[in-house]
Amino acid sequence: MNFDLDACVIHESASVREALKKVDENHHGFVFSRNKNNEITGLATDGDIRRGLIDGITLNDTIESCINPNFVWASVDSPREQLIKQLDSHIKFIPVLDNARRLKYIVSNKFLPLSDEQDVYIRSRAPVRMSFGGGGSDLTHYFKAESGAVINAAISIYSHGVMRVRSDSKIIIHTLDLGATLAADNLAEALSQKGPFGLIQSILHVVQPTFGFELSLNSDFPVGSGLGGSATLSAVILGCFNKVRKDTWNQYELAEIAFQAERLHLGIAGGWQDQYASVFGGFNFIEFHADENIVNPIRVHPDIVLELEESLVLCDTGIDHHSGNIHEDQKETMSSAAVKELVKANVKLTYTIRNHLLRGNLEKFGECLDAGWQLKRNFSAMISNDHIDSIYNGALENGALGGKLLGAGGGGYFIFYVRPFEKYRLLDYLKSKSLSVQPFCFEPNGLKTWSSREYVK
Repeated sequence: MNFDLDACVIHESASVREALKKVDENHHGFVFSRNKNNEITGLATDGDIRRGLIDGITLNDTIESCINPNFVWASVDSPREQLIKQLDSHIKFIPVLDNARRLKYIVSNKFLPLSDEQDVYIRSRAPVRMSFGGGGSDLTHYFKAESGAVINAAISIYSHGVMRVRSDSKIIIHTLDLGATLAADNLAEALSQKGPFGLIQSILHVVQPTFGFELSLNSDFPVGSGLGGSATLSAVILGCFNKVRKDTWNQYELAEIAFQAERLHLGIAGGWQDQYASVFGGFNFIEFHADENIVNPIRVHPDIVLELEESLVLCDTGIDHHSGNIHEDQKETMSSAAVKELVKANVKLTYTIRNHLLRGNLEKFGECLDAGWQLKRNFSAMISNDHIDSIYNGALENGALGGKLLGAGGGGYFIFYVRPFEKYRLLDYLKSKSLSVQPFCFEPNGLKTWSSREYVK
């Protein structure tokens, strides 16, 4: 039951007779008094008036003579929880006043309006991946003829996004990674602008948002890291748009849209595993076939996960790489029967890596990393060079059992597997070469998207 406020308020100079008429008309058994500034000054119930009449006031006296100035009231900022508790404590009604003590509404156990819907912003976060084996077999031109398989895991290095939907068609995108801002009055203008926004514009082209928005992006890793960062950034952007949709895309659809934007629309050559790894998270054994790709989550025992975290060293070579160029070159070399056999051997090795990982045979896992690297470095002349080989061989001489460059190769990050009591020696070696080591943990979750209320002062 909503209250008619005019029927519940009377001027404090009005007579008791007039107040009783108000009480009779509103059927609530009370009336509030107000002054000339419309400030609520007190409450008079029918009981208060009756007691006043018994004590000697007359119907012609002002209602001010029997009001209660110390009545229970709440401010417009009072928490709903507090109101509910007061109503549950046998208080029948509570006037809600603004900062000027003007009556806004009255709540009761029959009427307690919900809070107005607040503006929200959307946050999104997705992890990069650490690939262990099968690289090269996730390229469409390979698995169209031969089935491919990779094994990878998401790690605690992320891309982040925050988006606010606007009431107009303007689009504003800030990217800390590129140190640039895109500002446009509408989607068409955003798509036509020149600048370093190619991947973002490709996603906008595919998604075709029908609303304006502000989007801020940043990542925990540098461009060209070999960690699948472009796919991770794509997942973050798509996650923000997905939160706005009623019919949300599932994990496979998100990965496919990310692939479409980067590989087909933007035209950057590369495989499929990065998109799946960022969206799904965790440890995954991913199989690639001409008709469909299947992501098989791997349930690795928590103790094995912890031991693997301590046994792997993630090392930045400090060399930027351009995976698209390497994949283009690899596409050419893949026509060679010899290279196809190397990729096929790498796929077979991936099944072995999976089994060692599940059974906790981590030394065998480390040896397989080395075997996989020896295969992969021969896929293309652009994957390794004398400097990279020098780093790798030095790591083996200083305690590493095996390792590999992440991503397409040519630079970015190395991972090395090292035995427990050899780790200090490997870390000393990498430090002596001025190579930075990146701490990480395995991330069981993939793309995460959520919304929060805008802060209102």
